[in-house]
Amino acid sequence: MKILGIDPGLRTTGFGVIYKQGSKLTYIASGTIKTVEGTLPERLKTILSGVTEIIQTYQPDCAAIEKVFVNVNPQSTLLLGQARGAAICALVQAELIVAEYTALQVKQGVVGHGKAKKEQVQDMVQRLLSLSGTPSSDAADALGVAICHAHSGDTLKTLGAIAPELAKKGLRVRAGRLIG
Repeated sequence: MKILGIDPGLRTTGFGVIYKQGSKLTYIASGTIKTVEGTLPERLKTILSGVTEIIQTYQPDCAAIEKVFVNVNPQSTLLLGQARGAAICALVQAELIVAEYTALQVKQGVVGHGKAKKEQVQDMVQRLLSLSGTPSSDAADALGVAICHAHSGDTLKTLGAIAPELAKKGLRVRAGRLIG
């Protein structure tokens, strides 16, 4: 399965493509889509076109994107959400199934704890994919989203398969988590 990971941003959107075969992950490509200064619609068009081009080039089987977090500045959150929306539009236009993960989930999936620093994510991505060099921060985050999806996909399938048995014991699965 070929997975496209996206780390959305209005100035720089990171992307990473990996291949998963069994439990083995193989690096295919990564990079960034940079928007030049201009109007918001022009920048969103650049993101939409860039993600579309990546999809056409690498033909992923599925995609994963980082969820927007609410920060101190509501305007920044809104702009980031619009950049994320442009990327999602490209993904769904290509009829890809899109999974969404929070930054906390990505850090937990890649580094093992949700408070990891960007440098730790970069280092673990480099190690997990046996890269010769350290990827840029945005590309590493996107590869981390893809890695998180590669690991989470199996867990969610397993939880889904055993959900009826868990229900008999008074447990249930919600948003990929086991709840008592």
